[in-house]
Amino acid sequence: MSNAGCSSVLPAPCRQAGHRAPLPLPAAPQFVARFRSNRRLRVTCASAAGHVSRIPPTEARRVRSLAGSRHRPPPLTRIRSGTPRCAYVEKMLVAETASLLDVHRKDREARIRKQLRKVELPPSPYDTAWVAMVPLRGSPHTPCFPQCVEWILQNQHENGSWDINDFGSSANKNVLLSTLACVLALEKWNLGQEHIRKGLHFIGRHFSLVMDEEIAAPTGFNMIFPGMLSLAIGAGLQFPVRQTDIDGILHQWEMELKRQAGQKSYGREAYMAYVSEGLGNLLDWNEVMKFQRKNGSVFNSPSTTAAALVHNYDDKALDYLNMVVSKFGGAVPTVYPLNMHCKLSMVDSLEKIGISRHFSSEIEGILDMAYSFWLQRDEEIMMDVATCAMAFRLLRMNRYDVSSDELSHLAEASNFHNSLQGYLSDTKSVLELYKASKVCVSEHELILDNIGNWSGSLLSEKLCSEGVQGLPILEVEYALKFPFYTTLERLDHKRNIEHFDARGSHILKTECLPYGINQELLALAVEDFTFSQSIYQDELLHLDRWVKENRLDQLQFARQKLTYCYLSAAATIFPPELSDARISWAKNGVLTTVVDDFFDVGGSKEELENLIALVEKWDEHHKDDFCSEQVRIVFCALYTTVNQLGSIASAVQNRDVKNHLIEIWLHLLRSMMTEAEWQRSQYVPTMEEYMTNGVVSFALGPIVLPALYCVGEKLLGSAVKNQEYSELFRLMSTCGRLLNDSQGFEREGSEGKLNSVSLLVLHSGGSMSVEAAKNAIQKSIVASRRDLLRLVLKEGTVVPRACKELFWKMCKILHLFYFRTDGFSSPKEMASAVNAVINEPLKLPS
Repeated sequence: MSNAGCSSVLPAPCRQAGHRAPLPLPAAPQFVARFRSNRRLRVTCASAAGHVSRIPPTEARRVRSLAGSRHRPPPLTRIRSGTPRCAYVEKMLVAETASLLDVHRKDREARIRKQLRKVELPPSPYDTAWVAMVPLRGSPHTPCFPQCVEWILQNQHENGSWDINDFGSSANKNVLLSTLACVLALEKWNLGQEHIRKGLHFIGRHFSLVMDEEIAAPTGFNMIFPGMLSLAIGAGLQFPVRQTDIDGILHQWEMELKRQAGQKSYGREAYMAYVSEGLGNLLDWNEVMKFQRKNGSVFNSPSTTAAALVHNYDDKALDYLNMVVSKFGGAVPTVYPLNMHCKLSMVDSLEKIGISRHFSSEIEGILDMAYSFWLQRDEEIMMDVATCAMAFRLLRMNRYDVSSDELSHLAEASNFHNSLQGYLSDTKSVLELYKASKVCVSEHELILDNIGNWSGSLLSEKLCSEGVQGLPILEVEYALKFPFYTTLERLDHKRNIEHFDARGSHILKTECLPYGINQELLALAVEDFTFSQSIYQDELLHLDRWVKENRLDQLQFARQKLTYCYLSAAATIFPPELSDARISWAKNGVLTTVVDDFFDVGGSKEELENLIALVEKWDEHHKDDFCSEQVRIVFCALYTTVNQLGSIASAVQNRDVKNHLIEIWLHLLRSMMTEAEWQRSQYVPTMEEYMTNGVVSFALGPIVLPALYCVGEKLLGSAVKNQEYSELFRLMSTCGRLLNDSQGFEREGSEGKLNSVSLLVLHSGGSMSVEAAKNAIQKSIVASRRDLLRLVLKEGTVVPRACKELFWKMCKILHLFYFRTDGFSSPKEMASAVNAVINEPLKLPS
């Protein structure tokens, strides 16, 4: 008899379990469309009592504000109460607001795409001034680049400074450095006396900033500014500053020079060359030219290259400056080329705040170019530690075949300390290396292990001793505490949005603001996350109704883990359009928890056998087949939900996959029964027996495998039967099984249960301690995680990319849930994460 049991006996709510009453749950696009109209842009019609229609003062208006729109709908007070045109007005307002939001979003995305395709580097007054000081060859009293001199004359601010920074105060060390350089350039060519006077007075008014150690300074400021100050005094310029203040700065400079002279290392030589503008004749300029790059520059720095040309003519250096001036006109940037660093940083930002999916083609173009540079070992990537490490991480995580051998020169801490970045104690470079070291896909990548060890130790030391300069301390602390395989994406997105640096500056010898689009990124991310949350909240309400309709809340033995199950879905399968995948993941997560508890504590042997027999019959079950009400509730919830999800998945795949979903559940139930029989009979399995059964009984199959059908890719029947599919499942489940066993050993031991830790101890004959067993399990977890990541990142496989990613997403969830404890059994551990992703609005700085 087809489905007689659940359709004939159950009340209406149970018959509709898995449906969003009164209609079935629609496919994702329709589901999302309903959320758009019903939640975010809802308009309340006028009541018969004469109340005026109004828009709720939260969602719709806030979203319009985030979209940058000043639009307001026409006042509804003009509509007579009780008008029959209310529905029409509602529809028009919804359509109009949605249209405006769409226009603003597309404009914002277009501006971001433009920046991704072509990085616009802002002018640097400091570097422009140094290029302006280069004399024409054979004519020492004529500037080689008069257009740069002209730019200086045309771009002084009213307060006497030269600065392109629109953020913060009008005076800082960066502005003082730029202003002094521009004054020197004009003085050299005896031009702009009024400009010079105003510039000197600006420096004089803010001279106290120079000695203030609490104020952030560009790289090498304490060497360059005093050197240029000495050069200006030698040229006869007079500063409206007390002589004692000038003497104090010059004295500190001399002491720093002596300290530098006492150090002998490659890093120190590189640093002295990098800040050579402030050292003049104190340097051997032939030594400086050892750091010249293939493009003719010194460190890709127009200012350093120009200073070298002033003291030591070089054709390649002049060609470089000619190229830069020709490209940028009268004002040059502080570093060039910087395209790859900027573009990779933007890709990293897009991924970190959760909006990279909107720019997939642009990102692919950037990464293709970076990969080409990587293969060519191009200086633009390889010569900068932070860029090299970032490129490695982003390329590998986006499935490009990059070898960690290219980081071999940084495998030892001593090599890093001997570099320019190491000499500068550049925390950003260390952090990028640390993050890159975690993207390990082979046990043979000892280079990454070494980098991870020393960079992690160095970051920890910095936090404990001197603090972190140039980076938010929270960013370093978070990276050390939560490796990328223990994070939930949407939780990370929220944190990164709330701490996003809209200024996006990059401090070199002078401040560079190459990310002029950062405010656009932030606005888009805020809008995207806010919209997603509204969908998550509606989906959770739907799931709550589903639990009640299926009477799952009436099962006394079952843990109520709906919010946790939904969190793991929303925090990883986060794009709004993937509603079907989230709903499938969450419902099956709840059902596996119920079934696990049923086999553990809730069901008798007879009930467990009865449940398995019912699933084996499926459509052929009868209303008299239930041996208890508990079995009836559990089976009917399974039956209606799997049928409904199977119909949705079959529609997406354009083939019937329902039988596969039933097989997945049957496989799980049989493996759980095996464990129950082991416990009843006190049977001690071998480790191999335990793990073979345990990867199934851990119950990830019904959660992950059905969701694969709903992520927008065609998953062929041949792929499901392929060894790759089985291996992905085995590795993911092995991580979960062992993580659970390691963290839940004490709890399960007190309940008389065996797991992998206790089995290792038992089968060792007493030669292995519990601690040693846990260490062995930890090594197996690392190996399984690493092998899983390698398989997920591998190109040209039978399982589609989007499907493979779900196995990795679940692996990350498991690492977070079992990070320090059995998180799934510790409500307080996950409560804040649930609220952050689903309920709490973004907290942005005012």
